[in-house]
Amino acid sequence: MQPSGEGRAERRLAAILAMDVAGYSRLMGIDEEGTLARLKAHRRDLVDLKIKDHRGRIVKTTGDGLLAEFASVIDAARCAVEIQVGMTERNAGVAPERRIEFRIGINVGDIIIDGDDIFGDGVNIAARVEALAEPGETWVSRAVREQVRDKLAFDFEDMGEREVKNIARPIRVFRIVAQGSAAVPASPASDTVALAHKLSIAVLPFANMSNDPEQEYFADGMVEDIITALSRFDQLFVIARNSSFTYKGRAVDVRHVAKELGVRYVLEGSVRKSGTRVRITGQLIDAATGAHLWAERFDGNLEDVFDLQDKITSSVVGAIEPTLRKVGIERARRRPVENLDAYDLYLRALPHVYAFRPDENRNGLELLEKAIDLDPTYALALGYAAWCLEQRVVRGWPPIGQDDAGTAIALARRAIAAGSGDAMALVIAGFVLVMVARDYDTGLDAVRRALELNPGSGFVTFVSGGALFFGGSEDDALVRLERAMALSPLDPGFFMFLTLAGLVHLASGRPELALEFGKRSAALSPEWDTTYWLLVPAYVQLDCLADARAALAKLASLSPGLTVSGARQRLPIRNHATLEMILDGFHKAGLPD
Repeated sequence: MQPSGEGRAERRLAAILAMDVAGYSRLMGIDEEGTLARLKAHRRDLVDLKIKDHRGRIVKTTGDGLLAEFASVIDAARCAVEIQVGMTERNAGVAPERRIEFRIGINVGDIIIDGDDIFGDGVNIAARVEALAEPGETWVSRAVREQVRDKLAFDFEDMGEREVKNIARPIRVFRIVAQGSAAVPASPASDTVALAHKLSIAVLPFANMSNDPEQEYFADGMVEDIITALSRFDQLFVIARNSSFTYKGRAVDVRHVAKELGVRYVLEGSVRKSGTRVRITGQLIDAATGAHLWAERFDGNLEDVFDLQDKITSSVVGAIEPTLRKVGIERARRRPVENLDAYDLYLRALPHVYAFRPDENRNGLELLEKAIDLDPTYALALGYAAWCLEQRVVRGWPPIGQDDAGTAIALARRAIAAGSGDAMALVIAGFVLVMVARDYDTGLDAVRRALELNPGSGFVTFVSGGALFFGGSEDDALVRLERAMALSPLDPGFFMFLTLAGLVHLASGRPELALEFGKRSAALSPEWDTTYWLLVPAYVQLDCLADARAALAKLASLSPGLTVSGARQRLPIRNHATLEMILDGFHKAGLPD
């Protein structure tokens, strides 16, 4: 296509960035409205801002792409890398089939300007290079690579000469090799901020301390197994073995490694094998601060090596998982409300959901509803919105709609349908079906599928334990709750773990142990009403009626208007004997019928 007015056209040298969405038609076929909303948010909050920051001009946009002009090829390359890094962060926690990924091509050459539009071979080559790029990658022409190769802190992989449509000669193209934020020249302070936003880990090759070269295979195999196990966590980006093993046999600085790989956490360790005995050490480092989050040594027999690997993986994830949520929430809090996308809205809702107070709950639900509006099949937002309504129904808080219970059930079923591979969404939705619908079969099936998907998550294991208790499987519930406490001892919601485990002990005829767990929970979070559902009957079982009445008074202040009959309606405890024992405790402590 040529400019309409040759007499008015002018020429100049410019860097051209062409970009489009990989698999756009497929994404639109899955969810047209949600894809358009998410693409609009990515453009508004990331792409357009980066182009402006690097002094570029958007020449034109199409349904799934754009064309931008830069006076400096260095600015164009930096802009492209920062966009791709930003999209990696924004796609964290999004199912692979729903991720919006950009292909970017850059060329530098002569262009023809006609009004606000541009034409010429410089533009055409940029578009052809972009079409060659893989999703999430930036490819450039040889002219670009020659101009920036010694001026920017990232590398180029030669992809060879390619024949392209409507260009007479083959084009030599290069792929920008940029690992996370390390690809973008930045100050140390901004590097730290970028790392803090990444829910990511690299597992370095474990050192072989056996002085036997044959044991290298043993140590390498162990690291591969740990990488595979960590990769099961949807919200944790794990650097592939091929990347992390480039550091094998090298003395490295962990912060430097983290910067090169663009990760927040680094796991390193060693293996010493002697005869049938094996010793494995590991330490988890927060690369943003240099702090050691966890370090431990494991000794055992060679036949127990798989158990040792499981212990290491569980300990690492237990140290990381609560931190992941906290980091994500803080990042979302710092962003203006008008710039939040569905994932950010979900993160921002979490503190309100976990507050377990009516007003906070309403705030959390509003944020989750906005996330669902942006992405109607976002399983995590659907599940947590259902959980918000479950809290209101079970606790007797003022209703938000005409049928909070019905809405909670519908949202939970949508979450299960949309999140068949998302352990967090499945376990929350299954719990809601147990608690509100009393659909024990469907709810517990979702919970068990969540456990199969991610048995190492402390949160998934905890929620499954709660669902199993209310669903009548006390023995299985206790196993899960004890494992959850072992997996995630630093979880901010540890008080909930204690209360649910206490309820299981109470149902199993161990009131002394139940009381101990209840007191520990109340010490951590004295305003959580569920703890007093445990403490009141535990005190009654132990003939401590004065203490039971005091606990009941606290419960009444947190749940005004509660009666024994109301509690019967709210508590979905499948085991009839357990339900009657708890209600009898309330009655004996003085709760009105």
